[in-house]
Amino acid sequence: MSDYILNSPNTFITDSLRGFVAAHPDIAWQSDPGFLHLRERNGDSTVALVSGGGSGHEPMHSGMIGAGMLDAACPGLVFTSPNALQIVGATRWADRGAGVLHIVKNYTGDVMNFRIARHLVRDDIETDHVIVSDDVASDSDTGPGRRGTGATILVEKICGAAAARGDGLATVAGIGRRVVDNARSISVAYHACTMPSESSPTFELDADEMEFGVGIHGEAGRERTTRVGARELVNRMVDPIVDALSLTHGEEVICLVNGLGAAHPLELDLVFGEVVADLDRRGIAIARPMVGTFVTALDMRGVSITLVRADDEILTLFDAPTTAPGWAASPSRSTAPLSDTTFAQPSDSADDGPENEWLTRFVGHVQDSIADLTELDQRAGDGDFGTNMEAALSHFSLPLRGSDSEVLSAISTSYLVRSGGTSGVIFGVLFRELSLAFADNDDFESAIREGSSRALAEIQDLGGAQVGDKTMVDALSPAVDALEDGEPLSAVGQKAADGAESTRDTTATKGRASYVGENARGVVDPGALVVSWLYQATTDNS
Repeated sequence: MSDYILNSPNTFITDSLRGFVAAHPDIAWQSDPGFLHLRERNGDSTVALVSGGGSGHEPMHSGMIGAGMLDAACPGLVFTSPNALQIVGATRWADRGAGVLHIVKNYTGDVMNFRIARHLVRDDIETDHVIVSDDVASDSDTGPGRRGTGATILVEKICGAAAARGDGLATVAGIGRRVVDNARSISVAYHACTMPSESSPTFELDADEMEFGVGIHGEAGRERTTRVGARELVNRMVDPIVDALSLTHGEEVICLVNGLGAAHPLELDLVFGEVVADLDRRGIAIARPMVGTFVTALDMRGVSITLVRADDEILTLFDAPTTAPGWAASPSRSTAPLSDTTFAQPSDSADDGPENEWLTRFVGHVQDSIADLTELDQRAGDGDFGTNMEAALSHFSLPLRGSDSEVLSAISTSYLVRSGGTSGVIFGVLFRELSLAFADNDDFESAIREGSSRALAEIQDLGGAQVGDKTMVDALSPAVDALEDGEPLSAVGQKAADGAESTRDTTATKGRASYVGENARGVVDPGALVVSWLYQATTDNS
């Protein structure tokens, strides 16, 4: 069964078009023969732009319809060229007497259908065309040559601006071809796309594999390799682009980092940062950055990089305004130097003084259990608990050294500053109160009792959690009760463990597990579990 939200695979495109047109009042649909166009045709006698191609690449091409870009676009079925009659209809509608430019991705079906359409209108409309062929992964001396990919929208933008300023058809086409000649792209996928009518992806990758040089129609790449870090990945991608364009020190480029459908903005920004660093080392400046999802391959998880050699005219046209909804809303006109964006780190070391055995046991237990805690929270909450524990405790080198108060203070600071979400605050409060209690009391059990009691009161005041709400309080409260009853630390640890285990059979009303309700039943709350480890670690200090 398809993973897409749809009524039927057969109506996926038409149903999507209905919503697209409703969401963009400036764009209209002509059902016969089937194309999208600006609702209000510009009355000026200027060159018109028509493009199109298979659906599944959105926001290209439909989202590039707007003043200063495309006048019309012809959508085909998923990854299938529009037919010649669609293109003829769009061309006749768009013509304002100055000719129509077809911008065509270099795929055989697209090229053939646009060519036939130009033949069909040649007696009454002047036309020209630009074939976009930027994909270095498909560069060869035989066959159709380089595919048209990410550079397509840059050609549409720059040609659209040239048409809007009044350039003639031959001039606009010449500018488009100049952009194509100076543009190259490459794409990498971590997971292939799936067709709406299918339940399996277009090609299979193992969890540690990536596909280098994929196409935007779901085609496998030219090489399948083990995944590498982002820096090495970007270097592998930029190398063939720079070589293909013969870019040299001192040149400027437009840089498009594009998501192929399922890449997260965090990934795209990270990739762009690595591209900046890579080009900096080569002495190549990014005159215009563009980062986002513009040319997709359905739900493919991956990224493409496009570089276009820039000159003053190209940059002026790139900067010209457009109303196209798929273009970047406020594209940047420069790239800032890379800066240090790490978080300021607190003074939270615990490596001076005598070894602190019980807290070493606790921190070591958590460090060894990050994956298990993550898995628990994915079932019982919002999935970030393991990440927060790792952020707070993974940097500590074992054994921890220092007095109880000093080490507890370091752990508290780390939770409050390094960790995120509710768990960072709650655990930060717990360790802060314990640290203050140990600073005022030389007796271990007294300090544990006083600090735990104060921590419980403040934590409940902060979040309102009570025993039975499936939170860390389910382990902390019975531990406090046992301490106040004077029970030995071994019993305290057991009471905390029993309290954590009790969360397995409850439904949360507070905290992260409350978001998943009954789905968390049968799963131990990871926060309560970690609290129980803390009190179990005190056993040898009684």
